[in-house]
Order: sequence, then C-alpha cells, then structure tokens
Amino acid sequence: MKRRDERRYWLDHKENVDKVYWGVWVLCALLFLVEPFLHKHGDFAFEEWFGFHGFYGFFACVGLVLAAKLLRVLLKRPEDYYERH
Repeated sequence: MKRRDERRYWLDHKENVDKVYWGVWVLCALLFLVEPFLHKHGDFAFEEWFGFHGFYGFFACVGLVLAAKLLRVLLKRPEDYYERH
C-alpha cells in the first residue's frame, strides 16, 4: 500500500524507463555506425580493430559478473552467522 506523501520520480513510470532503454540502444547503434569513419590512435595494433572497445567492454563486464558469482560462493556465510554465539 502506497502512502499519499510518497514522491514519484521520473524513472518510476514504465514509459520513461522504456525511453531510456531505447535511447541507449539508439546511441549504441549510432556509435557502431560512426566507428568505421573515425581514425583511432591506439597504442597497440589490435586497438584499431573494428569494434574492439565494444567487445572488450562486453567481455570485461561478463568476466566481472562471473567473478562476482565465484566470490559469492567463496564468501557466503550462513543466514544466522552474526547471531550465533
């Protein structure tokens, strides 16, 4: 049940979340289309490959998620860990 005085923010509305979602997709598509026309000044040859930074970012993000899952298994404690004597 919602209180009367609870504030509503612009991302509380589904249509605004959809606008942000599609805006990110449009921005990514535009950057993808512009990339062949930009000259990149990489320190290494592979940095100049088409889509390198996008793929690198994607795989780095996937690696972070997998590392977090592994850390959760290693660091997980029982629910009553701090209440036991």
